[in-house]
Amino acid sequence: MGISKDLLEILVCPKCKGQIFLTEKEDGLVCETCRLVYEIKEDIPIMLPQEAKPYTP
Repeated sequence: MGISKDLLEILVCPKCKGQIFLTEKEDGLVCETCRLVYEIKEDIPIMLPQEAKPYTP
């Protein structure tokens, strides 16, 4: 199912409030400003900065 486009439009990075986008595999949300990836587990984005992983394009 994945994340709806409507939800993706309103979600922001919880750390800097910047824009986020889906990874190519659609398994995470990326904030380029913070250089973090927030994982998506069972169609639910885990938007906790302490759970985020470093982003390496």
